[in-house]
Amino acid sequence: MSRPAPTRDQLLQSAQALCDAFAAKADVDTLLSYFSATHQISAFEHGLPALAPFLGRTFSGRAGANSVASYFELLQEYLTYDNMSFGTWVVDAEAQRVAVKGRAKFTWTEGEGKGQSWDEQFAYILDFDQDAKVTDYQVWADSGAAYLARRGELSKVIEAAKTHSPVLGDNRSGNTVVE
Repeated sequence: MSRPAPTRDQLLQSAQALCDAFAAKADVDTLLSYFSATHQISAFEHGLPALAPFLGRTFSGRAGANSVASYFELLQEYLTYDNMSFGTWVVDAEAQRVAVKGRAKFTWTEGEGKGQSWDEQFAYILDFDQDAKVTDYQVWADSGAAYLARRGELSKVIEAAKTHSPVLGDNRSGNTVVE
């Protein structure tokens, strides 16, 4: 006999628990405890893979170089964050899916961009198994800010925007461009 699907409240509680753990900077093993032990698991952060090591590729399974654990380890290696919060929860009990918006201040932690920070809003879609454990974790975030921070260019772009100065590739000079 199959188990009943999780209720809306169970899905919401599971999603909130994972997001709370992530916001609290829980270790990788704690984060993985919110993922299914009975289904294949995956993490995917949308974006071009060339922009940051954790973007644009599917991480699956619990162990190995391309595992969900590896995804969270890459995040911890390259980013830190403060004041993370989540809200605007949308629960689809029939599809066993939760969508949520979050926000935080992110800081790049290595290389040329070490210390460059930005405020960001992002979105998650979490899919669940019959035990209300995450099977698929998808993220939509500001890959452009991460890329510029990684290169050490984000602070220049932010400062230029504050003073309304033209930015790389910005043609607000009033000149007509004909290609």
